[in-house]
Amino acid sequence: MSIIAGSYERFIWGFKLKPTKHDPDTQTLTLSPLFSYPSHISSITTVACSGPAAASGGSDDTIHLYDLPSASSLGSLLDHNHTASITALSFYTPSSLSFPRNLISAAADGSVAIFDTDPFVLLKSFRPHKKAVNDLAIHPSGKLALAVYRDECFAMLNLVRGKRSFCCRLGHEASLVKFDPSGERFFMVVNSKVGVHQSEDAKLLLELDNGSRKRILCASPGDSGTVFTAGEDRAITAWDTNSGKLAYSIQDAHPARIKGVVTLTRNESDGASEDPYLVASASSDGIIRVWDMRMAAKENAKPLAETNTKSRLTCLAGSALKSMRRPQIGNRKPQKLEEEPNSG
Repeated sequence: MSIIAGSYERFIWGFKLKPTKHDPDTQTLTLSPLFSYPSHISSITTVACSGPAAASGGSDDTIHLYDLPSASSLGSLLDHNHTASITALSFYTPSSLSFPRNLISAAADGSVAIFDTDPFVLLKSFRPHKKAVNDLAIHPSGKLALAVYRDECFAMLNLVRGKRSFCCRLGHEASLVKFDPSGERFFMVVNSKVGVHQSEDAKLLLELDNGSRKRILCASPGDSGTVFTAGEDRAITAWDTNSGKLAYSIQDAHPARIKGVVTLTRNESDGASEDPYLVASASSDGIIRVWDMRMAAKENAKPLAETNTKSRLTCLAGSALKSMRRPQIGNRKPQKLEEEPNSG
């Protein structure tokens, strides 16, 4: 399993989650560093990861790519046509493949770019809306995406044609949008609440609210109708979207606000096949932790693995997919990364 994180100090961090000898009194997994270096010239705003490929976007208007198995930099994508900060990145990986088929990017100028990943080349760039994109989610079919905007708009994008299919004003600004693994439902986050919607007609099925006024900053869909949220309350909360009730949570999961949470699917060859509820989280004080959410019901739940980047983390992504194929941009050769000390 691979995890990458971006920071305000321009650094990209890559880790490999590896099993250690079992000891009930200590952590059973370890986060082994792959690389850390300042890949952008300003803060990193978003990251994505699928199989061997990872990508980061920054407020410097650039997208950088990485080959995780070799800890190599693939360079940057120069032909994306974005003219503002990159606000969202998402890989589309068909369920039958271990290598992503497409990378979708969105920016603060409202533009969206669609890339092929074999090799990475621009297929289509369009501007479905004039205002900044807050978040973007790809349907499991890969044919459409949902986007939420800073001006309180919500849009459906046709990724096959590269054009907008539908747009409406919500009346409130949604910061996050995510599809569940089946694609039958999607989730929209507005401040401290999560709306569960039917994908077919966007009908609101139910609203998740823990009564807190503290904002949700990140979310990650899990299996069997579960969605994980985290944010200013420093807790990781698991919601049952079938009943609309809180399933379980880890209170005080971090000493600072949580900026990223990702559900790690199990990978039997990684020695983690007995832990299907692995969730990674990252906080603004630089700490990354990996949890077995089955232990959430216990008091003082302890993480299975932890590392401190000593930087102000802004985003997190992870993947358990393994692939023999290697990502590349055109005919460029990967450049081996050397781990550098954090200057921030």
